[in-house]
Amino acid sequence: MQHWELILFFFTIAMIYASVGFGGGSSYLAIMALYAFPFQEMRLIALVCNIIVVTGGSWIFIRSGHVNWKKIIPIVVVSVPAAYIGAKWPIKQDTFFVILGGSLIIAGLLLWIKTKQGDESAKSDQRKYGLATDGVLGGAIGFLSGLVGIGGGIFLSPILNLLKWDTAKKIAATASFFILVNSVSGLAGQLSNPPPVVDIRRIAALAAAVFVGGQIGTRLSAARFNVLVVKRITALLVLYAGVEVLYKHLHNFFV
Repeated sequence: MQHWELILFFFTIAMIYASVGFGGGSSYLAIMALYAFPFQEMRLIALVCNIIVVTGGSWIFIRSGHVNWKKIIPIVVVSVPAAYIGAKWPIKQDTFFVILGGSLIIAGLLLWIKTKQGDESAKSDQRKYGLATDGVLGGAIGFLSGLVGIGGGIFLSPILNLLKWDTAKKIAATASFFILVNSVSGLAGQLSNPPPVVDIRRIAALAAAVFVGGQIGTRLSAARFNVLVVKRITALLVLYAGVEVLYKHLHNFFV
């Protein structure tokens, strides 16, 4: 495998994201885009790594009682099939990179926004958003997630915080479960029409790195990291990668 430093990058991303219940899909894609990975393999790797990392965090949230199934189901019942459709959607390389670049820029801006943390004692029935809103939001993010190859939590979590959808911890639990089910659905969609050639050794090495990083991260308290600093650093990485990807592929998209 070339560029062995990628193992360290993926390990670090997984450890940090797992400590707050996320998978790191957008950051994996950002790194791979800078290294010019084949775009079909990028999506596959990002989703595999997402599933490995976020499974532990989702289980912890469920076991701790932070998952509100009544509020999560309307979101994921639409997002899961949408993610599968997005993953199967035929897409050209330049189109993929333009959508990826735009998605990374939007994700970076959302990450940069500092949202006020909700009162953990607030009652969940105080929100004003209904089933239709949750379904549309979940479906739109799910389709984009399947198309690009991420779990979607990087979009969902900031939006739910801005909407004051629930307490910060329950939003994190919702995003974690959302990432897991969308990543599984997106991966199923991709494997129904797999890339002609994939580097199995590279996928295995990066999967092993995120497994170890994710296991360490899930055992660390979120207090070990300054969440705002992590968000800002990640936002800069994702923004830079998004601009770089658009710069390289936007011209070809219109030719």
